[in-house]
Amino acid sequence: MSPTPADADTPAKVEVLADLERDVEQLMAAHEAKRILWFPSELLAPEPDTDPDGFVRQLRERARGVSLPARVALALNTLTEEGLPHFHRLIATYLGGDTFWAKWNNLWTAEEDRHGAVLHDYMRDSRLLDIPELERMQFEYLRAGYEPVWDADPYRVFVYTSLQERATQVSHANTGKLAGEYEPLIGTVLQNVAKEEARHYVFYREVFARVLQRDPNRALESAAQIMPSIDMPGVNMPHFRDMADVIRRAGIYGPRDYIRIVEDLVKFWAIDKLEGLNEAGRKAQEKILAVTARLERVADAMESRTRAKTFSFQVAFAREFAMD
Repeated sequence: MSPTPADADTPAKVEVLADLERDVEQLMAAHEAKRILWFPSELLAPEPDTDPDGFVRQLRERARGVSLPARVALALNTLTEEGLPHFHRLIATYLGGDTFWAKWNNLWTAEEDRHGAVLHDYMRDSRLLDIPELERMQFEYLRAGYEPVWDADPYRVFVYTSLQERATQVSHANTGKLAGEYEPLIGTVLQNVAKEEARHYVFYREVFARVLQRDPNRALESAAQIMPSIDMPGVNMPHFRDMADVIRRAGIYGPRDYIRIVEDLVKFWAIDKLEGLNEAGRKAQEKILAVTARLERVADAMESRTRAKTFSFQVAFAREFAMD
């Protein structure tokens, strides 16, 4: 079997990534200096010297007002965060489990692990979701695995994670605003999670910026393969497409949000200003710069085809609801 171009380029890309060790150390130091470390037990704790049982009763009473679309979004967000084993493995596989990148992967994993934990604990305390069904969905999601088509290309890791971390941040923040109108604690929880996703986004986009400086042609080719569309982390979870449709209709996250994310990264990486490229690099640059126009057409078509629809999810107690 002959290697793909990405396979043939992998050694050179690994060499570029190895040259980033000092950069990564500096970025990690900056990341940790700005972080306020929190833990689920702190965010979900009652005020000191108050009745913990009363705290939970009041929480459940407030949570009754959270809408079904918001509950579906919370289920999707929680399950996405609980898919962490997939992503620790992928980063270790593509960046090397025995290199300095492992330090970042372990730190990132330690931070991300609290996201699924705090959301799962909140769902159990609030009874917003059918917890046995949520746990069955998590089991099926982890068992299904996640294998993106990255063709042994470590550069694609940083493009994908830049896009995905920002998308996850937007989804958490908007879900928190919607659900937090009725239950402020989930707004606080998701605000903390979203802020951390934002810091991860800053790290990954900065790493890829430095890859572009060192190897612009191959970096652009990698970005051109990823940026036109990405599968969100939960694509293999049960009922993902219908749940994603709900959060799009609810204005939490959809194609328009992805367009803004792509535009922000194109601007940050100054892709339109890169010069001195070879033919493959120029073609990749042109493809990337045309992405947003293509995505606008896709979003327009999707919105024009959208019709009112009724949804029902077991994880949200099989209650029917209609959305335009």
